[in-house]
Amino acid sequence: MKKLVILTGAGISAESGIKTFRDSVDGLWENNKIEEIATYEGWIKNKQLVLDFYNSRHRELKNAQPNDAHYILAELEKYFDVQIVTQNVDCLHERGGSTNVLHLHGELSKMRSNKTNKVYDWPYDTDLQIDSVAEDGTELRPHIVWFGENVPNMHKSYLIAEKADIFVIIGTSLEVYPASGLIDYVKKDVPIYLVNPEDVYDGFRKITHIKNVATKGVKELKTKLLELS
Repeated sequence: MKKLVILTGAGISAESGIKTFRDSVDGLWENNKIEEIATYEGWIKNKQLVLDFYNSRHRELKNAQPNDAHYILAELEKYFDVQIVTQNVDCLHERGGSTNVLHLHGELSKMRSNKTNKVYDWPYDTDLQIDSVAEDGTELRPHIVWFGENVPNMHKSYLIAEKADIFVIIGTSLEVYPASGLIDYVKKDVPIYLVNPEDVYDGFRKITHIKNVATKGVKELKTKLLELS
């Protein structure tokens, strides 16, 4: 089976009701400054503000459902060796049935020790508190990669991209580094598809652009991909 590598961003989850971080009017940052709620410095300065923000996102995620785009990507596992690399912190790919998902920016359904980095499941019926601690007594924080922090899975994603027989980009502006550089690791003869309603890529690689929202665009993508299977 051909290796199908898919990079996804906020656009694939927007139709499931999950706000995008970059929406200037109704985005996830809401009335908060990014440095206040999405950096380690912000965490140190005001842990309660950060926890309130992520507890709210965590509660919203409980009831979020995958959309057709998520389900179609899972169906593609019948025809391809599919590996999803996502910038999203939701778990909608997994809920939609995808079995190989690599999260670059962490997972909102998990929490981790601020000292040991050990990761734990975050039950949906609980909020993280300032005094929440892991089983070993270390402080717990959301399992999110904040701005300025290392992206632990980035090197792994580069290795995955290098092995792609087909590379797909869905719902991302390709402006967030280092994920934006993932396309540079794809071999030159590999076909590349982009599903996005806007023109977001002006690089040197030849791509097939499906100019539509994720749910409609991925349906068209599936038809095109099956011609290559």
